[in-house]
Amino acid sequence: EINRGNLSKIFGELMLLIEHDKRSSEWSARLAYASPDDEPFHVPDNVWLLGMMNTADRSLSVVDYALRRRFAFVTLKPGFTSQAFGAHLADAGVAPDLISAIVQGMQELNVAICDDRVNLGPGFQIGHSFFTPAAGQAVGRAWFERVVETEIRPLLEEYWFDAPDRADEWRLRLLSHL
Repeated sequence: EINRGNLSKIFGELMLLIEHDKRSSEWSARLAYASPDDEPFHVPDNVWLLGMMNTADRSLSVVDYALRRRFAFVTLKPGFTSQAFGAHLADAGVAPDLISAIVQGMQELNVAICDDRVNLGPGFQIGHSFFTPAAGQAVGRAWFERVVETEIRPLLEEYWFDAPDRADEWRLRLLSHL
């Protein structure tokens, strides 16, 4: 995750060299820790830097403006409604009614999270990765209940730490879709 450190220190000389118009040997620079016989360094124009960040993690550093302008930002949303997600669950042996319960319940929960602009908002939506079982894993009602109780519930309690009844209400609502 790109916002887990002091990016100016991590990138150092790369801050200049990753700009799209500075990607040639003409802009080569000697790196701070290079040995005297090392060639100057440049970033080729066919290299793509991909950085991920979890905007919901409040303990992380913000991306400074100097680095932010060197990247394009794309927001990834939970994929509960994608055909690929449903197909993955079906291929893993999840029953259609359970797939429906997961999709409907998590969509409703994510709408509530998005609507809570005071404490949360869109960046706090819960993703579909919680419901991607490992190969050969039993994927029935007990699996769903375990995911809700041990992964989703603690997250909701953290999100709504000052409103524990709301977290519990959503846990029960998710389970009621079964």
